Amino acid sequence: MTAIEAKFIGVARHRLGRDGEGVTTLAAFHGCPLHCRYCLNPQCLDEDTICQRLTPEQLVAKVMPDNLYFMATGGGVTFGGGEPCQQSLFIEEFRRISNPIWKINIETSLNVPQSNIERIMPFVNNFIIDIKDMNTNIYKAYTTIDNGRVMANLQYLAQHNMQAKCRIRLPLIKDYNTPTNVAASKKQLSAMGFTDFDEFEYRVN
Repeated sequence: MTAIEAKFIGVARHRLGRDGEGVTTLAAFHGCPLHCRYCLNPQCLDEDTICQRLTPEQLVAKVMPDNLYFMATGGGVTFGGGEPCQQSLFIEEFRRISNPIWKINIETSLNVPQSNIERIMPFVNNFIIDIKDMNTNIYKAYTTIDNGRVMANLQYLAQHNMQAKCRIRLPLIKDYNTPTNVAASKKQLSAMGFTDFDEFEYRVN
């Protein structure tokens, strides 16, 4: 059987209250389906900036020194990127071989095939979803692709009563949306049963 391996742009330890409950380690995958105008991690699309290639076993070994921190604080590993849900097989195997007490958080755009979400949903403790905007035209203008998969995956999570495990990021994006658009997105998501929202404004240099 071929070993599962993934490309990472970085693994950051000892993050407190930034990517989930307790002390967390952020494992950021290389690769993303989006091409956002104000991308926070543009290196995830640059083949020259891959930090390292790891198997799930190697990532567990890298994270293991923080086992006591995770257990004491209720923390764990947050997968980001890039788009972590493109690496659902990797995350599934990591969960299988890691300490089951560790929390697993996913920072995602949800713009992936539904099968990827189905694979990891049973064991994810928190989805941190960067929705950009629910308006299809705004979303496509900002990311270069449409949000059809995002909408379908939100419906899928709602149908499986996952709203309490989801934090929805609703950014105000300079030159792309307005406070009225953000309010409309929030209203649409609230109607689907989502209640945990993180509203903020992108800082653009």
